[in-house]
Amino acid sequence: MTLRPCPCGTGLPLAECCGRLHDGIATAGTAEQLMRSRYSAFVVGDADYLLATWHPSTRPRALDLDRDVRWTGLDVLATTGGGLLGAEGTVEFRAHYLRHGAAGGQHENSRFVRADGLWRYLDGVSLT
Repeated sequence: MTLRPCPCGTGLPLAECCGRLHDGIATAGTAEQLMRSRYSAFVVGDADYLLATWHPSTRPRALDLDRDVRWTGLDVLATTGGGLLGAEGTVEFRAHYLRHGAAGGQHENSRFVRADGLWRYLDGVSLT
């Protein structure tokens, strides 16, 4: 049996990496770990996880994922703060995708904060 690799790029199997967060078995210890798990949620189409990890002050009421987008890779470019004991942090990343056969990318600097002890996505600034 071949284990599906985690889309976030750690090299671990999905079930041992972001899948544990998606299933509620574990929570993100750092802002980067939450960002990676959210990217993986986009890859596997888990809108419920994305909404659950969005800060309540900026969370949309619903999230409709574009089924024509196939996410193909993630590059974490930089982080500030967001450590195990931190309260806020940023993660700059570039996510790659295919849409109708055309390659594209999303370059963003995302902000994360702790809410009730858990890391949450607050917002992001597009850098593309």
